Amino acid sequence: MWWYTGFAIIAIPLAAGCLWLVGERGRLILPATRRTFRSQGLRRALRLQTWHLYVYGCWPRVYIGALIHGLFRFLAVSPVPGRHFLSNHYHGKVLTPEHARSLVTVEKPIRLRDLEQVIPYPVARLLLLDTPLDMAVYECPCRLTRAVPCQPTQVCMIMGQPFVDLLLEHHPRTSRRLARDEALELLAAEHRRGHVHVAWFKDACFDRFFAICNCCRCCCGGIDAMLHHGIPMIASSGFVAAVAADRCRGCGACAAVCPFGAVSVNGQATVDGLRCMGCGVCVDQCRSDAIRLVRDETRGVPLDVQLLELSPPRAGLG
Repeated sequence: MWWYTGFAIIAIPLAAGCLWLVGERGRLILPATRRTFRSQGLRRALRLQTWHLYVYGCWPRVYIGALIHGLFRFLAVSPVPGRHFLSNHYHGKVLTPEHARSLVTVEKPIRLRDLEQVIPYPVARLLLLDTPLDMAVYECPCRLTRAVPCQPTQVCMIMGQPFVDLLLEHHPRTSRRLARDEALELLAAEHRRGHVHVAWFKDACFDRFFAICNCCRCCCGGIDAMLHHGIPMIASSGFVAAVAADRCRGCGACAAVCPFGAVSVNGQATVDGLRCMGCGVCVDQCRSDAIRLVRDETRGVPLDVQLLELSPPRAGLG
């Protein structure tokens, strides 16, 4: 599927040329696109990262398809530094269901910078949440690139401006604005399906948090890159699953639903702490109530808005 990559390479200069040639009153420049580029100023608007955001907003399915079917496979056979190049600039943080809900129910503006202890990647991070928080939901590009995608497909949540308006203007038929109650129900429904909440950070998106994806192991590009290509796209939630031996019946339900292949069953369930990302999917799927999440300080700090906001200033939290 290398045509995905070829199309993406051609689309960037083509889109740039169209926007600059059409001019200020041209119909090809939608209002949200104009606001996005103006907010960056002329110098930053000409950066590859800004055009990268535009391409992603216009053609998310093609963009993600190029990663899944092209770039991930190329990086998997490239030298080790190549495997980390993408994750250093585009990466996700697993959220527990509680922390996912806290991100969409913030009561006051939150701005946290340089989250080294939360997102362990060498690129600037910014957690910026406004109140009321602008949210939209759109078709998951990872699922749409698969021959038989998991359902439903409208499960990706975009967060904040200018991303929400940019997405809604370019995809009016496949995206919609999301109210807080709808966002909470979407998170709950995806958790019941055994899918993982992941907060995504991207340097092309103004070096900040921009989305919550509800990822399934069979479609998600980030999980696929990590499990099958050795590209560390996703960081642990900061928790690991712990099994109570006296309650476990060895039914195997937890192993069947674990998105990261971290659970094995041989009479009793055991968890590989290095593979477990602390998503909590197994906790609510266990019929015996034998699993719970416990903090593992070696796996980073949880993306808990209230905890981070109340914590005293320290290295990594500004």
